[in-house]
Amino acid sequence: MKLTIDRTADALYLDLDEVPAVESEEISPGVIFDYNAAGNVVGIELLYLSKRVSAEKLTRMQMETVGA
Repeated sequence: MKLTIDRTADALYLDLDEVPAVESEEISPGVIFDYNAAGNVVGIELLYLSKRVSAEKLTRMQMETVGA
């Protein structure tokens, strides 16, 4: 899994799998799901990131794993 923030594009991309995406769907304005050939979500893109999250919060981003 890989999280990429592109400040120039004002976007965040969460890559869930290394399998290439073959189809994309904008499920709500600026939220795009990428699907593999089997129809599984392999990536999530958030556009207009600066309108969704403050620059300060982006610099303090943390990851948390819960459960077993």
